[in-house]
Amino acid sequence: QVQLVESGGGLVQAGGSLRLSCLASGGTFSRYAMGWFRQAPGKEREFVSSISWDSSSTYYADSVKGRFTISRDNAKNTVYLQMNSLKPEDTAVYFCAKSKGSSRTYYRGAYDYWGQGTQVTVSS
Repeated sequence: QVQLVESGGGLVQAGGSLRLSCLASGGTFSRYAMGWFRQAPGKEREFVSSISWDSSSTYYADSVKGRFTISRDNAKNTVYLQMNSLKPEDTAVYFCAKSKGSSRTYYRGAYDYWGQGTQVTVSS
């Protein structure tokens, strides 16, 4: 059974930075693409970013492109999301997810395991 545990969320002022981490256990982490999603109160869960199994390919939502960077360390079974120039509209619970395949994807249905989420709050 795969388990994903996010950390690194918190309260930050607009323009600030945070780095989220997601530690995976119970499976072969290095074979699969990973993704980050977020959900704001009263809104649908939305795609943020994804990375292929070997880090050769990444993908970002337009709303975070140029500000967020996804990366992974397969030796540590960890995927990261570096978030810079944060805006109040980035406030949400951020979820890490494991893909069923090796290629990066924005399609929510392609992910089969999810973490419990970490809260990110950006104050104006």
